Amino acid sequence: MRYTGIAETGERLLRLLREAMVPEPVAYAKQIGLCAPQDRGDCMVGVWLYDIRECGELKSRRMVTVDSERQRYPSTYVNLYYMITAYSDGDIKYRAGQEAHMLGKIIQTLGDAAVIDYAGQQGCADGSVSQIVPLDLPMEDKLRIYHVPDGSYKTSLFYEIGPVELESERESRVRRVVDVSYTIEESGRQRRR
Repeated sequence: MRYTGIAETGERLLRLLREAMVPEPVAYAKQIGLCAPQDRGDCMVGVWLYDIRECGELKSRRMVTVDSERQRYPSTYVNLYYMITAYSDGDIKYRAGQEAHMLGKIIQTLGDAAVIDYAGQQGCADGSVSQIVPLDLPMEDKLRIYHVPDGSYKTSLFYEIGPVELESERESRVRRVVDVSYTIEESGRQRRR
């Protein structure tokens, strides 16, 4: 993927959740969206990309062959960090239970999927996938990430998705070898071919 890998991963994550959660426990697909906790609007499930980190173990300096005349500079690989929060607007007596149902469905869905599959995505090699890994963060980290002024923490789920490839647009022209010249030495004499 060129530069769209981050956005495409978010859209595929939303699609995965919407297919599993609509119409139960969430009535409408548009109620599952990308949003920060303080800007959730009418979302019942908020998916927030709170961090992006370069995936150092996949860093490469090798050029990628595009065709016989061009090579592309190496891709950058990143890991994406998401916080997923459930919100219920129901009666206060039932709100915690409704949110627990949504959180359970999210855990089940992402556990069953285990990967984001980019099959059919333009610019992706067949078999391109990113792993979905639940994060076990200490409570103080969760509180710091969730930070909503004048709001209390809502139980949230944290996931790492990666690696996500961002292809370089820089290319280099290469020339094919079309002529070879070499010298063979035999017992002090030189022959040239």
